[in-house]
Amino acid sequence: MSDFEYPKTYDVIVCGAGHAGIEAALASARLGCQTAVLTQNLDTIGQMSCNPAIGGLAKGHVVREIDALGGMMGRNTDMTGIQFRMLNAKKGPSVQAPRAQCDKKAYQFRAKWVLENQPNLDLHQGNTQEILVEDGRVVGVRTSLGVRYRTKSVVVASGTFMRGLMHVGHQNAPGGRMGDTISTLSDSLRKHGFEVRRFKTGTPCRLNGRSIDLSRCEIQPGDEPPPRFSFLSGNVEDDDFWFSLNRWRPNMFHVEQTSCWTTYTSSATHEVIRENLHLSSMYSGRIEGVGPRYCPSIEDKVVRFAEKERHQVFLEPEGRGTNEFYVNGVSTSLPFDVQYRFIRSIPGLEAAEIIRPGYAVEYDYCPPTQLYPTLETRLISGLYFAGQINGTSGYEEAGGQGLIAGANAALKTQSRPPLMLDRAESYIAVMIDDLVTKGTSEPYRLFTSRAEHRLLLRQDNCDLRLTPLAQRVGLVDEARACLLKDKQDRLGEALDFANSTVCEGIRLEKWLRRPENEPCNLPQEIKTKFSSEIWSLLATDLKYAGYISRQETLVARTAKMENRMLPPDLDYSSIRGLKKEAQLRLSTARPATLGQAARLQGVTPADIALLTILLRKGEVSDE
Repeated sequence: MSDFEYPKTYDVIVCGAGHAGIEAALASARLGCQTAVLTQNLDTIGQMSCNPAIGGLAKGHVVREIDALGGMMGRNTDMTGIQFRMLNAKKGPSVQAPRAQCDKKAYQFRAKWVLENQPNLDLHQGNTQEILVEDGRVVGVRTSLGVRYRTKSVVVASGTFMRGLMHVGHQNAPGGRMGDTISTLSDSLRKHGFEVRRFKTGTPCRLNGRSIDLSRCEIQPGDEPPPRFSFLSGNVEDDDFWFSLNRWRPNMFHVEQTSCWTTYTSSATHEVIRENLHLSSMYSGRIEGVGPRYCPSIEDKVVRFAEKERHQVFLEPEGRGTNEFYVNGVSTSLPFDVQYRFIRSIPGLEAAEIIRPGYAVEYDYCPPTQLYPTLETRLISGLYFAGQINGTSGYEEAGGQGLIAGANAALKTQSRPPLMLDRAESYIAVMIDDLVTKGTSEPYRLFTSRAEHRLLLRQDNCDLRLTPLAQRVGLVDEARACLLKDKQDRLGEALDFANSTVCEGIRLEKWLRRPENEPCNLPQEIKTKFSSEIWSLLATDLKYAGYISRQETLVARTAKMENRMLPPDLDYSSIRGLKKEAQLRLSTARPATLGQAARLQGVTPADIALLTILLRKGEVSDE
């Protein structure tokens, strides 16, 4: 049977409709490109394969950055969340981060609705099997049914589906997620010369909530008022963006929250697991992929932390319209009967019924050092990778990459400069720079500690940092730009007011700097002059002004290195005085800038000094 060529040619095709694929497709379409999403199953767009939760430490920052750049994840979370919390609320502002438990099905259904109603965007069901290339440039994709779609750019956002293999005990079955099939796209990538490796991840069992004795567990309520993710969510009544009299209204956001609960494993739990380690897919050697160190399985916890008498378990509802509970903290690949026994050894779960078993899944990924900072592949022009194909874990990391890959795929088709974020202005940039510069030997996860300028990259100022850039590129509209301008004006007004007002005998500006002070403690007549959001931003900027100034000075000092471009075809082996290890690292990584070169393992300050001298003398052209 001959192939069928689809009659419409696209500017950008996105392969996959998970969290990376969604943001990639929407970014491309917002920039005016004719975009198509190609996914195995249109009914699982935006499905939360693991915990239906968004945000967390550093991850919450990324979601707010996605929102500031015009993306969907934060807005979708606010509209479908069932519990909201601000993590590390009693710690410094650089490590505070929002997290939300979502209604899994509501999140998924709304994500599909957003894509279906996005101008310039078409949805197609199909399993991408082959990347079509001519003269080193992508020209289309071919599905398993022999349908060819022509395009100028492709974003691969395949998740865990490339040769996915699921494990429960010694039993395994093909699939990137329980109940779904796999993709053989990695075979096509290998043929085109890409290096492909294996990673693994896992998920815990799900329980029937009616079988849980919550009276034996500790309740974990949400925060009131609930912290929102989207900077637009304070300006909605229904599901439409609006604002009234050009004023920010953050107190409008409201949600009826549900509770989560916590319990702990017991010595009996650990005994059951130790006795059956030989039946675990991972410990019996049946899984070749490397797993996420920062999200270990319960088997890993029991073995690696043998001195601990118990481990915390979080019981998290999966939605308002279901009794299904996610058992956070007990990811496993043990056989079903062993899962049944160890779950029932946990206080509160003595009569628990498992409705979905936990399992491990291993899958193909492509080491991200094969990418440019734009997330375009070095081997094939117009081909971009985003999400778990790049060796990352997490919905948030995937969404951030998807937005950048989709935007750059679109910008390339329009012959416009790419969207390039700097490490000093976003966590998304920190992640991408880490990936393309250093690669990753395990599923990559973002932490605030990965950012050297994290006081500048707070979760509360993402729109101030990134929305102006998004406006210049075309990722946000004029209405949103006006909203940001109004917020900036009111922040300036609040600063002037603080400098000219006396509160309790102290100038308000100094009063706000006091470490023990919080915006909510302002006298009522002053508090109501501006929103709590404005007071909070102002107080943080004033309290940490010295630290912020020092970080800004450091950023300015290192910016010169980030702006010094290195030729992509530079022969490092011919540079006299450059150590052999540095020659190897630089030749392999092909850093785009001097700053990126400085972050490579094995490249010393002396090596960078030599390259700097050669650039200054013109012996190495940076044109």
